[in-house]
Amino acid sequence: MFIYKSATQLDDLGNGVTRRILAHGGTMMAVEVTFEQDAVGPLHHHPHEQLTYVLSGRFAFTIDGVTKEVGAGDTLYKAPNMVHGCVCLEAGVLLDTFTPQRKDFLAAP
Repeated sequence: MFIYKSATQLDDLGNGVTRRILAHGGTMMAVEVTFEQDAVGPLHHHPHEQLTYVLSGRFAFTIDGVTKEVGAGDTLYKAPNMVHGCVCLEAGVLLDTFTPQRKDFLAAP
């Protein structure tokens, strides 16, 4: 299955964050999330496993109460229901992979 970026929709989540669902099928989903400097991904949790690959920028990520700075090339793993969030220190882009798919993202306008 081929997914062209030009055929995907960019969703403005507000406060300097945008999200683009790149591909989804079976039990997996890939999502690109772009952050302006100082934008915040609030602490939250969900029942999905999540891998985050930092494509660009610098972020202070908090996972399960531990905060560390990460940058391009770094990867983070979030187990189901683990509280996590981030602050963007330098404008950047994340590639999130979820399993199972985030049906809430698919239902969003």
